[in-house]
Amino acid sequence: MYDNRKVDWVGSMVTAGLGAGIVTSFAVSQGQSPWLGLGITVFAAIAAVLIDRIAAS
Repeated sequence: MYDNRKVDWVGSMVTAGLGAGIVTSFAVSQGQSPWLGLGITVFAAIAAVLIDRIAAS
């Protein structure tokens, strides 16, 4: 009935970043640019957190 959801932005970012980082680290090991891999990781983490927050409201 009462949804007391506390916003933990840092925890969500770390979790999403780790998930995306695992995949992009594999891509970097296969020859992808490290900067591109970092950009993909940051974008995926931000997108995952925003989608989670939008879906929760």
